[in-house]
Amino acid sequence: MTTELRVLSGSEWDVWFGCLESAFGGVPIAPETREMYAELTEPDRALGHWDGADCVGTAGAHSFRVAVPGGAVVPAAGITMVSVAATHRRQGLLTAMMRRQLDDVRSWGEPLAVLLASEPGIYGRFGYGAATSEMNLRIDSSRVLLSSPPGTDGVRLRQASPARALDACEAVYGRLAASRPGTPLRQPGWERVPVNDPERGRQGGSALQCVLAERDGEVTGYATYHLRPAWDDAGPKGTVAVRDLMALDSASYAALWRFLFGIDLMSVVECRNRPVDDAVLRLVSDVRRCEVRLRDGLYVRLVELGAALEARTYRTPVDVVMEVEDAFCPWNAGRWRLTADSKGAATCRRTHDDPELALSVKELGAAYLGGVSLSTLAAAGLVRELRPGALAGASSAFSSDIQPWCPHGF
Repeated sequence: MTTELRVLSGSEWDVWFGCLESAFGGVPIAPETREMYAELTEPDRALGHWDGADCVGTAGAHSFRVAVPGGAVVPAAGITMVSVAATHRRQGLLTAMMRRQLDDVRSWGEPLAVLLASEPGIYGRFGYGAATSEMNLRIDSSRVLLSSPPGTDGVRLRQASPARALDACEAVYGRLAASRPGTPLRQPGWERVPVNDPERGRQGGSALQCVLAERDGEVTGYATYHLRPAWDDAGPKGTVAVRDLMALDSASYAALWRFLFGIDLMSVVECRNRPVDDAVLRLVSDVRRCEVRLRDGLYVRLVELGAALEARTYRTPVDVVMEVEDAFCPWNAGRWRLTADSKGAATCRRTHDDPELALSVKELGAAYLGGVSLSTLAAAGLVRELRPGALAGASSAFSSDIQPWCPHGF
């Protein structure tokens, strides 16, 4: 079967997106969400596979800037909307799109590609490594108490319309984003994503609600959430479904959580995507009633290995030669010397020196944001130490004090 792979034209978007919807089960998304993603799609960075007039494959790439260890913000292609029609599976369409897409990303001068996988087994063969995790919580707030750091009682809380509070919330997000690896700095238009609130996505809950934390007249945090009332013979047992919570200081952070735990008629606080080092687990009185569940988050692909490794800083000094395998992007394959000084600034250059570690680009992608240790990967047999001591030094250097996290989908 012959198909044509080409860059999307704006007039083809509806057909192209229809192929995506069909591949993901055929249930149309809400009209307002569809309109939002139509505006966020960058046609000149999107690919379609066409069989005559039929679109049978899709792949997009948003222009992102992602925080990396050390606080730098690195250009990255946010890979999204990847699908292949059921009629055209197992014919090489996905591989062809991944090949073209990574070549394009390299030509755009973006050293990283990142994605959120619909299925975790798909993208490893193209060099993407699972670099972050997300934590889901279901907390019995009727039985779990919260401790409060000094200053919590001095925080003022104020209900606000999510739309009207958007600028204030985005200002908080913008101040925090660069401090946590894996977090995208939102480009124009992306501020709509956290307040997009189609009725069919509420799971029987309320419209999106927002509460602001303020100190000395300044907004220092916010939480957005839905309420899902429920009753049984014993009385109310509603759920607070937290969508976002961010704060600039510990008192504002605790005040927001205390508010969510104390909403009348609610007995459960539910969060679907929190960082794995979220401090709320240090505030609760009984962590066993928090039903913690982890799942994979952001996948990272080093497109230009040298530039990517030089873009971040390192926690400890390091000087290591790595033998890197990368069959899909062979320009990355070979030996690289990574050197970082006491301030974390790094150089990464080709070398003919003897290798001290051997690993694939997938493992480098997993370790890149500091959330997955090279030592753990070595324990799984995915990194080989060729010089005694090299693994411990490199693993320490790649680590991050703050766990990486991607707070929203794309």
